[in-house]
Amino acid sequence: MAEQQLQNWVLMVTAQTPTNIAVIKYWGKRDEDLILAINDSISVTLDPAHLCTTTTVAVSPAFDQDRMWLNGKEISLSGGRYQNCLREIRARASDVEDENKGIKIAKKDWQNLHVHVASYNNFPTAAGLASSAAGFACLVFSLAKLMNVQEDNGKLSAIARQGSGSACRSLYGGFVKWIMGKEENGGDSIAVQLVDEKHWDELVIIIAVVSSRQKETSSTSGMRDTVETSALIEHRAKVVVPKRIIQMEEAIQNRDFPTFAQLTCADSNQFHAVCMDTSPPIFYMNDTSHRVISCVEKWNRSEGTPQVAYTFDAGPNAVLIARNRKAATLMLQRLLFHFPPNSDTDLNSYVIGDKSILKDAGIQDIKDVEALPPPPEIKDKVPAQKYKGEISYFICTRPGRGPVLLTDDSHALLNPENGLPK
Repeated sequence: MAEQQLQNWVLMVTAQTPTNIAVIKYWGKRDEDLILAINDSISVTLDPAHLCTTTTVAVSPAFDQDRMWLNGKEISLSGGRYQNCLREIRARASDVEDENKGIKIAKKDWQNLHVHVASYNNFPTAAGLASSAAGFACLVFSLAKLMNVQEDNGKLSAIARQGSGSACRSLYGGFVKWIMGKEENGGDSIAVQLVDEKHWDELVIIIAVVSSRQKETSSTSGMRDTVETSALIEHRAKVVVPKRIIQMEEAIQNRDFPTFAQLTCADSNQFHAVCMDTSPPIFYMNDTSHRVISCVEKWNRSEGTPQVAYTFDAGPNAVLIARNRKAATLMLQRLLFHFPPNSDTDLNSYVIGDKSILKDAGIQDIKDVEALPPPPEIKDKVPAQKYKGEISYFICTRPGRGPVLLTDDSHALLNPENGLPK
């Protein structure tokens, strides 16, 4: 190390990790420090092209402390969750050699070297879109690559879990199950991939971002209150969820959309019922969320078989999973009819992600939105209700892949010369 101390080299790795949305919800811990859940959960990973965290991690003998920047602002790494992740990864580090730069780091050196971390979410942080899940998964995945950790994503998921419970599920694409585990030390509380993103690739996901503000009750304190005060939570965790997990796994394997939709909607509604059963009650959904549910339920009933499933995490945003592209197009038409943008809104920024669905829906500009006819299922309820401006924007996406390394230096968020944000 001595001669390298003289050259203030910087070694960097950049990775991209998707977010995920649970279809069978995680709510409640049996161990606060290790973040061990009171029930199994299942999620779908979202296409990182539309929702992801990009993280660059750097190491240098010139760094005098661990530092982190989130979306351009420096944040403290002193919190227990960051410390747990850093400690667990450092303990598993291996020798690293970069011949091009003439850098050699021995396994034992990692304990004395500091890291810089820069992370960027391409979607709102802490607004109920699982930004902490993508963030901690990306932190662990990128540090593991930097420090040459020789463990698979399942083992890494147990470390990411100690940052944010649902982060363990972002280490895989497709549909992922977080096994709650039984061991006290959490060794068996890991994520496993049920199927990859190609297994059920006709699914289309539309997210209605109702509010991108930070939520009033954080998930951490919310679930603690629920476990302590809700009479329903134990029944949910011990009786309801274990059956649903089995049925959901089967529905995913068989691509059985009616069962998948019924379970997804029911589990979302029960999660929010448990939140309301908490003292004091927690309200993550708002009136707009309820109007979206009503719109989906009416259409599903009129079709006789579910076309779209809805699920809400700890926030008011609706995640709508359509059985195929045609159903997604018809759903988007209904959503735009009921929730048109404010007149001064640019349609280009109102529907983001995979915009080709707009084209399928025959919508090119705001005039086309204003010309949408009322959906047939509400034809008797004239005049149909419209809620202009209640939805900030829509994201059209699909199931996506797990974390990847970004080898092109232009994606790096830190300067290769000094390891500070670009």
